Amino acid sequence: MLYLITKAVISGVIIIAASEIAKRNPTYGSLILSLPLISILAFVWLWRDTGDDERIASLAEGTFWLVLPTLPLFLVLPALLRSGTEFWLALALSCAMTIALYLGTVWLLPKVGINF
Repeated sequence: MLYLITKAVISGVIIIAASEIAKRNPTYGSLILSLPLISILAFVWLWRDTGDDERIASLAEGTFWLVLPTLPLFLVLPALLRSGTEFWLALALSCAMTIALYLGTVWLLPKVGINF
């Protein structure tokens, strides 16, 4: 149980730090958020829990492919906000688009021979 709490605290601290830094300097906040810190932590936790290199390799590859449909969110959200769309609506529309892109990606990848 202590191990799970430790994992949660470390992961949470990274998210809080990025949020607090972004309040002071959006550039540094963006830099921290763009780093794959949570993915790296997940790889470390999985390796510590299983020692299974193939599982980690599969997780890393799957993460790569599933990061791609999230990238448009980072262009659509600011475009909507700058065009005057209210924050919550802009966020909802951006998330809905991301979900649709996820579904399309998950459907398409096996059809082109990519399985993870």
